[in-house]
Order: sequence, then structure tokens, then C-alpha cells
Amino acid sequence: MAPPSFPSTPFLPRALALTALAMTLSINAWAQSPGEVGASSSLPTPTESPRRTTLVEALNKALAANPGLQAARHGAAATEGAVLQSKARPNPELAFMQEDTRSQTRSSTVQINQLIELGGKREARIRVAQAEQAAAHAAVTDAKAALRFQVSTHFNDLLLAQQRVEFARKTQELATRALDAAQKRVQAGKVPPLEASRAQVAEANAGLEVQQAQSQVLVAQQNLASLWGGPAIEVGEATGDFSGTSEPPSVERIEDRLNESPAIVLARHALDQSRAASELERTKRTQDPTLSLGVKRANEAGRNQVVLGVSIPLPLFDNNAGNQLQALRKVDQAEQKLQEQRLQLQASVLAARQQWLASNRQVALLRAQVLPTAQSAYDVAVRGFTLGKFNFLDVLDAQRTLFEAQRLLLDQLMNSHRASAEIDRLLGTPLPFTATSGT
Repeated sequence: MAPPSFPSTPFLPRALALTALAMTLSINAWAQSPGEVGASSSLPTPTESPRRTTLVEALNKALAANPGLQAARHGAAATEGAVLQSKARPNPELAFMQEDTRSQTRSSTVQINQLIELGGKREARIRVAQAEQAAAHAAVTDAKAALRFQVSTHFNDLLLAQQRVEFARKTQELATRALDAAQKRVQAGKVPPLEASRAQVAEANAGLEVQQAQSQVLVAQQNLASLWGGPAIEVGEATGDFSGTSEPPSVERIEDRLNESPAIVLARHALDQSRAASELERTKRTQDPTLSLGVKRANEAGRNQVVLGVSIPLPLFDNNAGNQLQALRKVDQAEQKLQEQRLQLQASVLAARQQWLASNRQVALLRAQVLPTAQSAYDVAVRGFTLGKFNFLDVLDAQRTLFEAQRLLLDQLMNSHRASAEIDRLLGTPLPFTATSGT
């Protein structure tokens, strides 16, 4: 039977160009040497046992070696010196005075001066240092919560990248089967060569998607390892349930935990520091006397004399009113910041909870309706194309719908995990959420 003839149309040059592009992309995507593929894919050789990292292992490594957390810990340790110094009392002062330069009439005095703190200044100073120490330890807790959020986010990014590799490979398999079906129909003369060109371009694009997904795995591994200063190869494959979701905490539980969140605790300690500083400035209204005790040697009289003295500042020009006013206004400022922080925290946590709920609903809808329908439509399109009932554009449309549904599912799963990690960061410690099944 003579091959079918096709009318000359402007689409034939485009078909030739698509064919050439598909062949080029296929060669670039798959004609790599084994060494190059191994370098770009982070997959272990068959003789090597793959490295696996769990979320708990990654978190322990980060808690032990993260520079930012270590800096916060050193800052908290430094406040111990401030507390120790605040307990110190004023040093005595040794003074020497001499009257006259002639030896017959010269008199020399040696005395010790001691400042006596009154009005509770030392106790107030200790309270300021202790408030600073408590704030520094609260900053360590806040740094831990922030680090836990970073570890969880980067770990989920790695799980997401691994899922994208898996989906990309499945996509490539589907594209390869579609290409095989298109080539058979072209050879049978049932469809024009343009259909095979489209299928070849789709397969080449699927191969590029695999390579891009593998690159995202390497980036996610490096981001996770950077939290403790390790190499990307140290992470290997992330082990965890990315497809599973969990239910967010109730609004009542969130309200109960707000006051113990790191941000609120830090704001409360800032208020305590302001109040302690204000109390310290208030104690300075009481003037501190200086007691003096010494011995005076008068050569002219030929004997030693005991010298006793006391001095006290006169608050005629400086009564510390400005510092007291400033400290009081800073207390007012800290109180308002505490209220503002609580409102902002409440809004952020509730927004993350709403995102969590919305993502869970999207995941359930995609799994129950969208993905099964898209998969069924794609299977029907491929089967119909093989039987000659559909053209390849129908297959491409069904394929694109299926792949978009799969990508949307991964994105919504990531949004759910990110919202969970965000609430963990804002509230400070993980809550016992109720897990739901995932496939």
C-alpha cells in the first residue's frame, strides 16, 4: 500500500524543527557518561550503602554545631560575669596628702576612703544583671526554636525534592511509552510524523525535568548541611513521611501556649529589665556618703594624729531626674511592646493554622478526586491514541493535566509541613498534633 500523502502546509517546517530539537535534547539529556550522571544525581553506586538522615538526626547535629545557636549560648554564658560583677562592692580608696614643703613644718596624711552605698543600689544593680541573664537564656530558647524551624523546613525541602525526582521519573516513563506508541502509529502510516516529533519533545522535556529535580536534591542537601557546617554528601537521602499530614492544634490550645512562646517570653524579660533599670535609677536619689579614716604626721608638733572624715554629694545641680524619667518611659514602652508582640504573635499563629487547614483540605481533594480523574483521563487518552481515536495533542493535554495535579499535590503537602513548622517556631516547642494517614 502506498504511504499516505499529506498536504503541504506551513506546519511541516515547524515539524522538522521540532524533530531536530527533540533529537538534540534527547542526546544532551541521555548521552552522558556514567561518571557525569553520578556527579549530577547524588545517587550512590550499587556497591555503596546510601547515606540516610532522619529529621531527629539532622536536628541533633544542628543543635550541637550551629554557629548562631552557639553564639546565643555564649551570650547567655557571658551574663554570668555581669551578675558576678553586679554583686561587687565599691573598692576603698587610698589617699596621701602633704602640707608644706619644709621639713620642719611639713605634715603628711595617709587615709582610706570608703564609699557606702545606700538606698538599695547594690540590690537593684543585681536585679538588672539577673534580668539581663534571664533575657539571654530566653534568647537561647528563641534561637533553638528558629533553628528547629530551619532544620524542619530544609529537611522537608529535601523530602520534596526527592518526591519530585520520583514523579519526574514516572513522568519520563509515561512520556517514553507515549513516544513508543506515537512512533508505532507513524510507522503504520496512521498519523503524520509531527505526532512523533511532539512525543519526542515531550520525552526530552521529561528527561530535563529529572535532571532539574536531581539538582534540587543537591541544593536541598547543601542547605540542610549548612546548618551545622557539614558537606552535602553527609546528608545523603532524607528519611521521613512527606506524604503524611497532621491536624493543626485547636484555637484554645494555641491561646494557652501563647504566653509561653519565645517571643512573649523575650518581651516579658525586656519589660523586667526596664523595670529593674528604673528601680536602679530611683535608688540613685539617695546620696552615698564616703567615710575617711587616716593618720596625719605633723613634724612641727612631733606627733601623729588620727583623721576621721565623711563627705556626701549635694544634689544641687544634678538630682538624676532625667535618667529617672527616661527609665519610666522605657517601662511604658516595654509594656506596649509586650502587648503588640502578643497581638502580632496571635495573628501569625492563627494565619499559619488557617494555611495548614487549607493545605490539608487541598491535599484531601487532590487525592480523592483530582489525581484519580487526571490519571484516568490520561490512561484513556493514551489508549485512544493507540487505537487511533485521539490525536497526540489530546495525550499531551491529559499528560499536562496529570503532571500539574501531581505538582500541586507536592506543593500543598509542602505548605502543610511549612505551616506546621511555623507554628512550632512561633510557639517554641512542638505540640502533640494528631497525625492523619497519607499515601
